[in-house]
Amino acid sequence: MASNRDGDPSLGYLTRKDTEVKLPRPTRVKNKTPAPIQITAEQILREARERQEAEIRPPKQKITDSTELADYRLRKRKEFEDLIRRVRWNISVWIKYAQWEESQKDFNRARSVWERALEVDYRNHTLWLKYAEVEMKNKFINHARNVWDRAVTLLPRIDQLWYKYIHMEEMLGNVAGARQIFERWMGWMPDQQGWLSYIKFELRYNEVERARGIFERFVQCHPKVSAWIRYAKFEMKNGEVARARNVYERAVEKLADDEEAEMLFVAFAEFEERCKETERARCIYKFALDHIPKGRAEDLYRKFVAFEKQYGDKEGIEDAIVGKRRFQYEDEVRKNPLNYDAWFDYIRLEESVGNKERIREVYERAIANVPPAQEKRYWQRYIYLWINYALYEELDAEDIERTREVYRECLNLIPHEIFSFAKIWLLAAQFEIRQLNLKGARQVLGNAIGKAPKDKIFKKYIEIELQLGNIDRCRKLYEKYLEWSPENCYAWSKYAELERSLSETERARSIFELAIAQPALDMPELLWKAYIDFEISEGEYDRTRELYKRLLDRTKHLKVWISCAKFEASAMEEQKLCVQNARRVFEKALNYFRMSAPELKEERAMLLDEWLDMEKSFGQLGDVSLVEPKLPKKLKKRKQIASEDGLAGYEEYIDYVFPEEAHAHNLKILEKAREWKRQKLASGAED
Repeated sequence: MASNRDGDPSLGYLTRKDTEVKLPRPTRVKNKTPAPIQITAEQILREARERQEAEIRPPKQKITDSTELADYRLRKRKEFEDLIRRVRWNISVWIKYAQWEESQKDFNRARSVWERALEVDYRNHTLWLKYAEVEMKNKFINHARNVWDRAVTLLPRIDQLWYKYIHMEEMLGNVAGARQIFERWMGWMPDQQGWLSYIKFELRYNEVERARGIFERFVQCHPKVSAWIRYAKFEMKNGEVARARNVYERAVEKLADDEEAEMLFVAFAEFEERCKETERARCIYKFALDHIPKGRAEDLYRKFVAFEKQYGDKEGIEDAIVGKRRFQYEDEVRKNPLNYDAWFDYIRLEESVGNKERIREVYERAIANVPPAQEKRYWQRYIYLWINYALYEELDAEDIERTREVYRECLNLIPHEIFSFAKIWLLAAQFEIRQLNLKGARQVLGNAIGKAPKDKIFKKYIEIELQLGNIDRCRKLYEKYLEWSPENCYAWSKYAELERSLSETERARSIFELAIAQPALDMPELLWKAYIDFEISEGEYDRTRELYKRLLDRTKHLKVWISCAKFEASAMEEQKLCVQNARRVFEKALNYFRMSAPELKEERAMLLDEWLDMEKSFGQLGDVSLVEPKLPKKLKKRKQIASEDGLAGYEEYIDYVFPEEAHAHNLKILEKAREWKRQKLASGAED
């Protein structure tokens, strides 16, 4: 029980159990079906109002003589004292007791009650306020001063006590006393509102110099932007432009790096604008934009653009707009330094302005954001930063050494053992060629082939050497190319083409022979075609036939047969012999498709169509009757389409029925008819 009292001192001598409100136990509803007659909430409230019993009020007492008054006072005091003994910590009981004593005009007793209450809880500022208000209301001024003095001494951080004390003295006309109280309060370094109240107090009595002195102490106590701005506005209001400017300048010296410096610069610039000092205002804006971090200067940029639109010329307005866009790009690249598109836009903006140092600074900051992962897809946008940087240094800045350095740094940065960019190697080599540094270009391309060989690099290097007429170098490069990529048919073809252009027929033929002897090729059909075209152009028809024979040993593709037949038809020999050779090729092809690949019906039909067209093209020597009996019939058929759920439907397709297949089909029908007849005769004999 004792612990319960200690836990809540407001209960006095009562326990928690004594103060608990006991509610009746809720009855359990057994029948939850709706009643036949429903009742509304309005009816319930009306009935409750009608059945409400009249309030029992104690009768009014009329005191007729002093004895009854003394008894009444004694009884009330006893009630209050008993209540205080029970709930000593309840301040409202003390206040009611003291106010009752005041109503009885017994001020000494009331003071005694207030003093006893303060002994219980002197930190409760409400007690002090009510105590002092009682003294003031009853015009006990010295007593009130005494209460206020004790209150602000014990509770100097409660601003309300100071305000009330000062207000009382000011109402009494005691300005010196109020000033003295303010000075006492300022010794405790209150918040800004306290200082501003003191300043307003002095200004009410036209004490401008005193107010200025208080402002000086105020900005020393609270060196914040808002305090300095108030001080400057105060000077401006009094017409002291020079003093106001001095205040702003001192504030900038002290708070240029403050978080709220943007507000200070804006206020300073607006002050100069009001004073018609537009150049000063422009300088302040530019100084602020150079010194304040971009993330905190959004409002400053907006104000500067508005200022330039109002007072600036075309160039100034453009500078302001560029500054605003610069701020936006800075914000974007700060949020995500790997957003290379934002860097490209930022660089484009700086290039449009034309400040070399700034452009280089942005380029350097951009290329410093190397992709975190060594995967080519992350580097594909990044590498264009280096390319643009090098092109800017070469074309716009015209700084050849810096361009060379940019290419060198870029090539050192790329992890060539994992991936590389042929574009960078080629651009670096082309740059050296433009500088007439052929040795440097060869060195770059040689390094490229050594570190990261690629098709593009070989092709470009060979093209450069070919333009310079260095055939031996071209041959060496082709050898390196084919050593690195022996399956590359393009390289073999181009190498042979080079030798042929030099009338080195045997070398070209040897290269083709080496090429077709390779175990794996990426596009063998192109290589064979190039070899065959080479032999045809040289007029070597026997070699060409031999090549076709070797090719048909490797593949029996329809296109090879048709190509071979066309070659025989167009060979520069006797025309009749050409026709016979072409027919012989078609017959061989037809025989192959009929015997070895009967399932390739469509290819067989296409072969016959080609043969028919060729016979027509021979004119009088052609014989269409050789082909027409072999042509197939086209039949539309349907087949089922299977899916995971079962049959999905049917689709149409073209089937080809060749003459020999139709004849075989007819023979099968005759065989079945004979069998049916035999069965019929056998069954008749049994009957």
